[in-house]
Amino acid sequence: MDELIAGLTRLGRGSPMGRLHGSLARKLGTDIVTGRYQPGDVLENEIVNAERLKVSRSAYREALRILAAKGLVESRPKSGTQVCARSRWNLLDPDVLAWHFAAEPSKDFIYSLFELRMIVEPGIAALAAERRTEEQLARMTAALDIMDRHTLAAEAGQAADADFHDTLLEASGNPLIGSLAVSIGAAVRWSTIHKLREGVVLRDPIPLHRYVLNAVAARDAEAARDAMRLLITEALRDTAQSFKA
Repeated sequence: MDELIAGLTRLGRGSPMGRLHGSLARKLGTDIVTGRYQPGDVLENEIVNAERLKVSRSAYREALRILAAKGLVESRPKSGTQVCARSRWNLLDPDVLAWHFAAEPSKDFIYSLFELRMIVEPGIAALAAERRTEEQLARMTAALDIMDRHTLAAEAGQAADADFHDTLLEASGNPLIGSLAVSIGAAVRWSTIHKLREGVVLRDPIPLHRYVLNAVAARDAEAARDAMRLLITEALRDTAQSFKA
């Protein structure tokens, strides 16, 4: 699973982190989001933790800065480094998403992720149908061709799936919505990886993506909205199988 998490960063879906302090941030971040460290817990001091983890103090400090930027920890004079309340975590940060999926994410977390997608993505698809360019349409078509060729079981197919959704967000023409691309892409990719890890047989994703693409190509906003709702509904149905295994 560490290789899969690192792979997300290699594909540009996660934030850039140096090898040593990035690995350390990933370990500590995973420990936090999976509950080994609870909100309010104080981490051992810098010297003790650096020695225990066999890293330099500077690498350890840099790892904590990464976690602090994501809202997971905060350092206070004389109080040490404390795990923040979950309400302060940047849950849509691609790395934080990845750390949730490093272990077994809770049902509530996954359902919340799909609930967010259902609220956001159908509207995005409708806007894309009204505003997309020919170049964006060509990129979505190319991504779908790669998905068809490689399938979602391969890293290339997963990356193409993320490209499809990224381009759809970009095609909305709204720069604020476009800023969600990395987070939505990470959510799509990690949901797929979770299903693969749990042995879920993936349905062919091409027909449902094709419905979205055809509606966007036809500039039919309502058809695009409905097609995206169906795509997300079926993806959630597949994901729910992982809890029944």
